[in-house]
Amino acid sequence: MLSEGAGELVRVLRQMPPMTRTELGDSTGWARTTVNSRLEELLTAGLVRSAEPMNGARGRPASRFTLEPSRGALLVADVGASSARLARADLAGAVAEHESVPLWIGDGPDAVLGLICERLSRIRDAAPAPVWGVGISLPGPIDSREGRVVSPPIMTGWDGLAVPEVVEPALGAPVLVENDSNAMAWGEHVTAEPPADELIFVKVGTGVGAGFVTGGRLVRGAHGAAGDLGHTRGEPPHGGEQPLCRCGKTGCVEAYAGAWAIERDLRAAGQDVGSTPEVLRLIAQGNPHAVRLVRDAGRVLGGALAHAVSLLNPAEIVVGGQVAAVAGEHLLSGIREHVAARALPLATRDLRIRLSDRPHEAGITGMADATSTWILGPSQLAAALNRVGPPPAPPL
Repeated sequence: MLSEGAGELVRVLRQMPPMTRTELGDSTGWARTTVNSRLEELLTAGLVRSAEPMNGARGRPASRFTLEPSRGALLVADVGASSARLARADLAGAVAEHESVPLWIGDGPDAVLGLICERLSRIRDAAPAPVWGVGISLPGPIDSREGRVVSPPIMTGWDGLAVPEVVEPALGAPVLVENDSNAMAWGEHVTAEPPADELIFVKVGTGVGAGFVTGGRLVRGAHGAAGDLGHTRGEPPHGGEQPLCRCGKTGCVEAYAGAWAIERDLRAAGQDVGSTPEVLRLIAQGNPHAVRLVRDAGRVLGGALAHAVSLLNPAEIVVGGQVAAVAGEHLLSGIREHVAARALPLATRDLRIRLSDRPHEAGITGMADATSTWILGPSQLAAALNRVGPPPAPPL
């Protein structure tokens, strides 16, 4: 068993560089005897190790202590509409290795989660340490309290599914479930130098979603529905009728800016396209019809984002996803144009709008960090230690 105070010390050490006993006392406000007893608990549990000593001004160098990330492993899956990235991470959330696998989210939970569990099982079996937890992001609304999918527009057969109830028995570890745009937003936050504490992340891929970080915290809303930008109302770039969205409503932002909507409009313009990769190829080749549609998509996105900018006053908007990675400035120009024209001047004065620097890694990085925070948190840490048992004995 681990005391509550020792658990709090784990969370301090996870967030900070190696610290001496004196620095830990200053940071926590604990007496030296309290610091020593809680450090001893963590050393016995294998959760903390001594780092290189710090040279002091006089006497022997003071010992420093840090989290032992190799004590356990995490399994992470960043699942999109047409592919997934799978990874192993250490207890600090650092991704050690990852791979990609094609899939189609509309094939249903049995097929998709079956594939994910099969691939993650292989990664688990090759891990150098016991698996403490699993993190999965999905492209739909998630009730994060239960890991339950709620009314997803493109995830046929997933509505109401509590994902941990399926995945946990297969992988033998507790499961955290998150929306994919939230995971990407968090990945951008934790990898920025310094961390970006006021951020909007917009995913433009097969569909459209967003994640909000404010005050250094991810905004999920009361039921996990925050950030569903793709299914807010968009303004037609050239007037006319509003298109039907996959969710059943008309005029959604995604119905103009999602890859499936651009594919629809390219076919209407006489282009022979039948898949998202073909749409991306035309954009990359500079096809005039594709470029025009991407610029229009940016204007629709910019109009929708202008409201969020006025409400949240972010420091930056980061745009990622398959379409964004290929379209680049064609997409950003429309976003910038409409955000600048429609958001409050004070909110846009120092606003930076840019493409993601890590379009393929943000989701898996964010999900790994979120899973680390969760598994080392008060609701999971003691149970995880009881489940995996004591650390291995050192070699003789």
